[in-house]
Amino acid sequence: RDWDLLQYWFRGVEKFAPWVHKIHFITYGHLPKWLNTKNPKLNIVKHSDYIPQNALPTFNSNAIEVNIHKIKNLEEQFVLFNDDIFITKKVKEKDFFKNGKPCNTMSLEPVIPFPNNNFYKTKANNIEIINKYFNFQKSIKKNPLKYLSLKRGKYILKTYPLLIYNRFPGFANYHMPNSYLKSTFEEVWAKEKETLENTMCSKFRDNKNNVNQWLFNYWQFASGNYNQRNYKFGLDIKINDKNATKYIEKQKYKILGLADTENIENYEEIKKQIIKSFEKILPNKSSFEK
Repeated sequence: RDWDLLQYWFRGVEKFAPWVHKIHFITYGHLPKWLNTKNPKLNIVKHSDYIPQNALPTFNSNAIEVNIHKIKNLEEQFVLFNDDIFITKKVKEKDFFKNGKPCNTMSLEPVIPFPNNNFYKTKANNIEIINKYFNFQKSIKKNPLKYLSLKRGKYILKTYPLLIYNRFPGFANYHMPNSYLKSTFEEVWAKEKETLENTMCSKFRDNKNNVNQWLFNYWQFASGNYNQRNYKFGLDIKINDKNATKYIEKQKYKILGLADTENIENYEEIKKQIIKSFEKILPNKSSFEK
């Protein structure tokens, strides 16, 4: 369903991150009626522009994301946003990249199987590849301050007990914008082409057999090619969270994730409240709107 919030993503970028050079807007071909496609900062990218024809059409976000390094004129340093993650406060370039390295929050977290949700299998596939190419204890010795960093705050309680293991037990996935190097994607593709092609050719998301974009983030973590970012950088909540409108209006966080969820009975009312809150901090149309 459409929450009619996408325009606030563009407004947030223009107001709070005016230093952004280019936005690559990935779509099957559908475009909002209000979108100004003539904006010089905007590049409309169709799936067919960078995904091989034999893998199309695709309804698999994993397939769409593992190929993004193939987008024409994509910079070496880029940030991947999903459409439910919003900039609600001023951000700087160094929030995403510092000294040429991507900034992300790394915490260890075991891969835990549980019923009625097979996503853990995709995480396990990612970690299996990481353990194939990296030695956990060597990674810790090479970058001890990153594993011991207090920037992860309370999540350090997840990380410390897992440092004794011989292999990577897993990483936490924070639903935030991920900073990437295009060369990381190219490196992983060179080593795991068959695995990634299998994901690419899955028409629908296959949690049992797919890998996903987090594999590339894990690769950056395992190799130490990243900067640890403070966990207070952003917050991810359900869109029907009772504090959602407060977080938007108070602009407590630089990034706010508003994930849709099932069983929302008062959808229309919540939608009105969320839009009203965004209008308070982002009332003016951006140059990305007609």
